Amino acid sequence: MKTLPEFLVANWPAPANVRAGVTTRQGGVSVAPYDGFNLATHVGDNPAAVAQNRALLRTTLKLPAEPVWLEQVHGVAVVNAATTKIFCADASYASEKNIVCTVMTADCLPVLICNRAGTKVAAAHAGWRGLHAGVIEASISVLQETPDNILIWLGPAIGPQAFEVGDEVRTAFVNDLPQTAAAFKATSPGHWLADIYQLARLRLARIGVNNVYGGDLCTYTDQQRFYSYRRDGKTGRMASLIWIV
Repeated sequence: MKTLPEFLVANWPAPANVRAGVTTRQGGVSVAPYDGFNLATHVGDNPAAVAQNRALLRTTLKLPAEPVWLEQVHGVAVVNAATTKIFCADASYASEKNIVCTVMTADCLPVLICNRAGTKVAAAHAGWRGLHAGVIEASISVLQETPDNILIWLGPAIGPQAFEVGDEVRTAFVNDLPQTAAAFKATSPGHWLADIYQLARLRLARIGVNNVYGGDLCTYTDQQRFYSYRRDGKTGRMASLIWIV
């Protein structure tokens, strides 16, 4: 039986003509371990269930078009959502109305971006590899706006109390930006708890982008609302969407 999905509207001062937010696992037709509103076709869920969930997403949100679904590879490629034929990328952007930029996550950090005028939007998928490689910076760069004109919303990701990483992750970030040492807390020799939200904010601050919102949810600990690959392994994906109306 279909149940209406839950959609968390981004809490940020975006222009009124920008729509943005993220789905949760609530609603939909997928069964365990993908229950219920899985939107990913690559995780082993029944394709018919995913198709129903995607249709339900379109009707519930009254989307103007099918979301631009990406094949995400933890890289830094950013594609034009309105014209691209290549969907193997980790971010997309649009400067036209009714183009729905979309990324899927289940612990990685979804980043929604717009300019103050509401004429340009982007969505980026930032796991630690993509974050370190610069996928957020690349997504901002294609918008060709000054830093003060950029607004950022950080969607639900694995929280700082749950995201344990090894020395190699900390070393990579700190070597690139020494200030990021503050985003890591030692737990045991060679192991650290990382704050992916703080890492993103510090990297954004380096390029002068300080209008950053969100970043207060945890996919790992909130099992009722969010999928978490780190917690469950076999699981679904949420979608973070942004578009201009």
